[in-house]
Amino acid sequence: MKNPYVKRGLFAGIALLLLSCQKQEMLMSTDSTTMLTENQQAAIPMQGTYTAANVADWMGFLPNNTLLSTLTIPGTHDSGARIEPVSGTAKTQNLTIAQQLDAGVRFLDIRCRHYQDAFTIHHGAIYQNLNFDDVINACKNFLQAHPNETIIMSVKPEHTAEGNTRTFQEQFNLYVQQDAALWHLNSGIPTLGDTRGKIVLLRRFGANADWGLNASHSWGDKATFTINNGSYSLRVQDEYQVSNNSNKWNAITNLWNEAISGNNQTMYVNFTSGYQQILWVIPDIPAVSNGINPQVNTFFSNSTGGRYGSVVMDFITTGIASNIVQANF
Repeated sequence: MKNPYVKRGLFAGIALLLLSCQKQEMLMSTDSTTMLTENQQAAIPMQGTYTAANVADWMGFLPNNTLLSTLTIPGTHDSGARIEPVSGTAKTQNLTIAQQLDAGVRFLDIRCRHYQDAFTIHHGAIYQNLNFDDVINACKNFLQAHPNETIIMSVKPEHTAEGNTRTFQEQFNLYVQQDAALWHLNSGIPTLGDTRGKIVLLRRFGANADWGLNASHSWGDKATFTINNGSYSLRVQDEYQVSNNSNKWNAITNLWNEAISGNNQTMYVNFTSGYQQILWVIPDIPAVSNGINPQVNTFFSNSTGGRYGSVVMDFITTGIASNIVQANF
């Protein structure tokens, strides 16, 4: 989605703070970890009955032939956004990427600014003191420790590109080539058996190759919409500009109702995130999450299970993530 949460030039004070954040942006090199071993890539599902104590390994209790589209998956919107210059305008998570994964999150929304031939993590104009190397290494370390798991990663260009000699696609490919075995880039909806120990790309950038789950076209703005890719489709609710939380909640539950009986070749991605506006221009992210998140938690606490798709949240907690995971069992 277009990211309207941070709008430069709203007020002089905010503009100065944004400029300060941009000046502090730097590239930090990160050592790559070892490649996944063959036995980790061919992980065997776990035995026994799932309990909440096993939330870090929850996918391991599901059979290999399970399509990712048939799961209920905790996710995070703007997964790396933990910094903001003005309260309520840019921060969307309290947990780090590693903490999110440990809590059961398996859908990450990663926003990359293409800057000096590298990817830095941004929410709008705000650099998050995090780079794509850091995100990849957090995922790699988690998957090495939990080889039965799979991570769906949405990758989207963010903010303005600057100082590059390569395209976004070329830069992404360089990251992939650092450890190609870590990535599942095949098109179509895969099974758990195809993707254990791997990152599944949900691609929100243009490419001349059919990489991953293609969300690079037909993305609706402030809408619920379908992206048709022939043999499979994506059904997305991303009504992020929220006039009132009741309307947002209706949009969320409408898509959940669709997902319960939807086609298995449709992947459902349901953003519970959004913002309300103060004085028509200033985004207020917690105004939505403070109202919607308790409703999400209650819904899944009372759920008897089912297929609801990826539930992509601001300020996810370990408790909410655990309750979402339970819908799979």
